[in-house]
Formats: sequence, C-alpha cells, structure tokens
Amino acid sequence: MIGGLFVYNHKGEVLISRVYRDDIGRNAVDAFRVNVIHARQQVRSPVTNIARTSFFHIKRANIWLAAVTKQNVNAAMVFEFLLKIIDVMQSYFGKISEENIKNNFVLIYELLDEILDFGYPQNSDTGVLKTFITQQGIKSASKEEQAQITSQVTGQIGWRREGIKYRRNELFLDVLEYVNLLMSPQGQVLSAHVAGKVVMKSYLSGMPECKFGINDKIVMEAKGKGNGGISGNTDSDGARAGKPVVVIDDCQFHQCVKLSKFETEHSISFIPPDGEFELMRYRTTKDISLPFRVIPLVREVGRTKMEVKVVLKSNFKPSLLGQKIEVKIPTPLNTSGVQLICLKGKAKYKASENAIVWKIKRMAGMKETQLSAEIELLETDTKKKWTRPPISMGFEVPFAPSGFKVRYLKVFEPKLNYSDHDVIKWVRYIGRSGLYETRC
Repeated sequence: MIGGLFVYNHKGEVLISRVYRDDIGRNAVDAFRVNVIHARQQVRSPVTNIARTSFFHIKRANIWLAAVTKQNVNAAMVFEFLLKIIDVMQSYFGKISEENIKNNFVLIYELLDEILDFGYPQNSDTGVLKTFITQQGIKSASKEEQAQITSQVTGQIGWRREGIKYRRNELFLDVLEYVNLLMSPQGQVLSAHVAGKVVMKSYLSGMPECKFGINDKIVMEAKGKGNGGISGNTDSDGARAGKPVVVIDDCQFHQCVKLSKFETEHSISFIPPDGEFELMRYRTTKDISLPFRVIPLVREVGRTKMEVKVVLKSNFKPSLLGQKIEVKIPTPLNTSGVQLICLKGKAKYKASENAIVWKIKRMAGMKETQLSAEIELLETDTKKKWTRPPISMGFEVPFAPSGFKVRYLKVFEPKLNYSDHDVIKWVRYIGRSGLYETRC
C-alpha cells in the first residue's frame, strides 16, 4: 500500500502531490528533496529509507516520481506501478516533461484518483481509463455507457471494450529477441542468453478468443503425453522430424492470458486488447544460434605499436541478410593514430570513445570478412598493462536466435459472422544484439 505519491522537477519543486494515508505528512516531501534530489553525492539506489519512511523513486528526463510508504510493501509491485503510471501519462499527453505535467495537472489528479484508492492500486489499463477520463475531464456518459464502464472496471475483461468493429480483421505478431553473449578469445561461450518478447497488434472485431501455439518444450511434451491439442506431433516425433524445440527458462504473460488453461492444457489462450500490446516475455539459455562470431587477434609490437586483426563470421542461412552491423573495437588510452584496412563496410577511429567503430550495412549468411588495424601509441611512464576491454557488437537479423517458432495462431469469434480463415495474419521474427561481447 502506498501512502503518498509526489512528482518533482529537477529543482526539487513539487508539481503533483497526492497523499492517500494519514501516516504520511508534508515533511515527507521535504525529506525526499533534501536527501535525494539535493543530495551532495548521487543517490544510486532507487529505494531510500528516511526516518522509518521508504521512498521508491524513478526518474524520467528531469522529472522525479516518488511513492512514499511507512509499510513493509512489495518493492517490485511499487516499481511496476510507477512505470505503469508513466505509461498512462504518456498515452494521454505524450512526453513526460515539466511543461506537460503543469498543463495537464487536473487530468493527472483525476487519473491518480482512479488508479489508486486508499493507497491500493486499482485499474491502470489505459484503454479502460480512456473510456471515461478525457483531456477535458469526465465524459457525460449515457446510462448504457455508464453500465459499460462499470462492467469494464469491475468485470474480468477490463482491457477490451465491447462493440469494436473493423472492415478487415488483421493480426500482426512480432517476435523480438535480444541476444546477450560473453565469449572468450578462444571462442568458448562463457555466458549466453536470449531475452525475448512477443508483441501483438490486434485489429479484430467483437470479443474474439485467440489460441497461440509455440514450439516450447513443455507444450510439445504435453502433446506427447496424448491429451488433445491442435496438432498430434509429440516431442519425440518433433525431434525425429528434426523440428527445433525451444527450452524456455521463464516467461511472463499479459493479464489477458488465461493462466489456468496454460497450466492445465499448456495452451496460450486469451482475448486480446485492441491495438498494440506485449503478449509475453521469455528467457532462454539453451541451444542458442549465435548469429555472428568475432575472432580477435591482438599483437603488441614493442611499447609504441599494436596490431589488431578482427575476423567477422556470419553463422546463419545464406539466403538471410544481417543488417545494422556495428563492431566496436576498444583501443588504449595513449593511442596517437590508427591506420585501418577493412574488406567490407566502413571503419573509423573515434578518439572520444577510445575505439575503432566498424559499420557494415548488410551481410549475408555464411560469409566472412575482416578488419586490420595498426595502432600507434604514445610512450607513457606507467607500467600498468592495458586491460583489453571486450569487443562489443550490434546487429539485426530476420530470425529468432533461440529457435522460437509460432506453431499456430487461431481466432474464434462465435457472436460475429467471421471465422479464423477470414483473419489476415502477419508474423515477423527479429533478432537483435543485447550485450554481445567477445574478450580480446
């Protein structure tokens, strides 16, 4: 439970102040300003305890948002709630800035009254809030609209209103994956994991129910045990046929997903919100297909010269193209000049970053290219050896490095006269670099 919510500007002036419980006084406002915003040393922890009062804060641009409580609350829930408030405000008036908050302070107070009740989070879904809170204030709703609002606020399906109609029923599905890697100079994988998310754009009429199938090991094994399902493929059948199966370590679903069905039938069933939303997040650490391999060779020639050779290999199908490729090769602090030769793309030494930045627009699969650099160094008195920071890399590839696949996506709408075959579906896979590093 949250005792109060305060919004400050970069000077520590209070822009929004809302106290929900009697145990929080005005002195809490000054305590946060003095101990966090105007602190002599930068406060790195997002949680600060002052006189048995806990302050949970996040910062966006020059705006501080702080939740205050004297209770022993779930910290993760408070931060999730603060981020949700930021999302709601952005959906109403765009960028979070001092000017926007001042111009919309009446609207913000209305939102805070709806979102929090006596310090307990209530309905924070933007779609539902927009049905009865507008920029001008509360709508003068008819009896039917009021009944609809009541059902959305108190009912089970609060993320979607009834009566939505589209000429064309379409579904867009994006599987976005971020590959994180740390590799030794010899090519040994020290740590690797994929953080992925499934983002959906739904333009469907009525109140459709969607069923979503993936090649997750749990799902495939469940089908192998023989209890129903859309497809009769078992895990062993899939393995025999050479079908890849992804082992998901942990996952998190949008509130629209029926978790009871996922636990019993291992099927992802849901009534989607209208528009764009994040259906699920997941993480996997096994059988990751690493899109690129960086092979570094660093040779120190005396104290004033260094030779660097970097080989870049693409490890995916030749028919696919990797894009936005950028390799950042660190250089010593006493670098005076760099001579570069690269077979593909453009390379440049950036003194401000102490690194050679090698950019390649596109690169097909199963290809190899290399960069050679001759680095001239200034003589220094320090005997401390250069620590050799890792080579980092950025890229984008048109496939899911974890092997994640959408097996099926079905839509059921019994009330309106359209079937699964009438829905146009688009599925796209994008693999991007997270922290992709190779030690040299």
